[in-house]
Amino acid sequence: MPESWVNSAEGLGADLHVELTGPGGRRAALLRALREAVRSGRLAPGTRLPPYRSLAADLGLARNTVADAYAELVAEGWLTARQGSGTRVAHRAQPLAPTPAPAHRAPAARPRHNLLQGQPDAAAFPRTAWVAAARRALTAAPDDAFGPGDPRGRPELRRALTDYLARTRGVRTDPGRIVICSGFAHALRLLFPVVLAGPLAVESYGLPFHRQLLAAADTVTRPLPVDELGADTGQLAELEEVRTALLTPAHQFPTGVPLHPDRRAAVINWARTSGGYVIEDDYDGEFRYDRRPVGALQGLDPERVIHLGSVSKSLSPAVRLGWMVLPGRLVDAVLAAKGEREAWAGVTDQLTLAEFLMCGGYDRHVRRMRQRYRRRRDQLVAAVAGHAPQLRVTGIAAGLHAVLQLPDGSGAADERAALRAARWQGLALDGLSEYHHPDAPTQPRHGLVVGYATPSESAFPAALAALCRALPPGP
Repeated sequence: MPESWVNSAEGLGADLHVELTGPGGRRAALLRALREAVRSGRLAPGTRLPPYRSLAADLGLARNTVADAYAELVAEGWLTARQGSGTRVAHRAQPLAPTPAPAHRAPAARPRHNLLQGQPDAAAFPRTAWVAAARRALTAAPDDAFGPGDPRGRPELRRALTDYLARTRGVRTDPGRIVICSGFAHALRLLFPVVLAGPLAVESYGLPFHRQLLAAADTVTRPLPVDELGADTGQLAELEEVRTALLTPAHQFPTGVPLHPDRRAAVINWARTSGGYVIEDDYDGEFRYDRRPVGALQGLDPERVIHLGSVSKSLSPAVRLGWMVLPGRLVDAVLAAKGEREAWAGVTDQLTLAEFLMCGGYDRHVRRMRQRYRRRRDQLVAAVAGHAPQLRVTGIAAGLHAVLQLPDGSGAADERAALRAARWQGLALDGLSEYHHPDAPTQPRHGLVVGYATPSESAFPAALAALCRALPPGP
């Protein structure tokens, strides 16, 4: 039973009911009880409390215990004590009611099968090899690695990237022209609008998120048509005031076509003539299946191409590491935009990735995933051909997704119907028209963008079966 007391002494203040309960001893219980009585309004401002001697006698507490409790509550502002006036409840402004947290919609039911593009198989992250690389890297790291971060990024990683990009992508650079960032979106935020200004030419198909990011930086985007040869770079000369173009030359996103050699040459000539720059988004340059790799555009002119890459597709977006291979004249401007100290990319991850690259672990992981993704792509192509042969599967020579183009004559209603059928089967995937630039002069094509990399090995067969159930059967 909790101990309680009702003050019945006349002239010593209002009747007071106190319950001494809870942990921490009787002094702590008395403090809690008095605070709650004031907080709840049971003891109104100005109410006189019993003298500490009387309260101590009735509660069976030592006088010093009650006196100390009163003194603590006075110090905290709950009570006041004046000579000749006794101890009273302090006059305090009425507390404002706490502002309720904004109401959020309940999260939508999570799809059973994730076939969204751009996401690698998270279950395949090389945990054991990554931990081993981290241990070696941290053991060998110099003391200055654990000081304030260098905005250029760790020299170990920039040296490792110089060798790796030259060997695998044909990039021509040196560590002094590489700046580490936290990914492609971070690179865009650094470039626009501080380093590069004015309208930006982009492909008529691309990520809406990137367009939104550029719009937030007050950068106007001008779309270039995309066909079976990639972006029509010949139209760059017709875009007034445009001095920068953003392209995905190795594997156009999301249609999947590589930029034709003539158009690669044309965009380099345009940059040289206009004094402009080409931003090369090499978003999945490691994953090529049916033909020899297409070298980086940067190799044609390192002073006119800004090469951007990351490990978000090849390793994991959770690592949050990317790189900018810059023309020499832009390095200082990018570093100024980034700030004096690294605020984005963690040093330990940079050191680990550098070791992972140098020890060959990254190459082994990419080779293993290339084989896995190619097998999944082949299974996807075969399943669609057997169940819905009227759909044309494109963009499959490289990357982590395929485009299932609806038959000629299909429109937006057909794409929406296909997406509804996919949702009924518990599938998460996108429609092709969602990537079409709203200002593009051409009409959007319609189809489904199917990411085949995201599910785990054990989950992929069920996801593929659900996709086939969602597709309209062939004739």
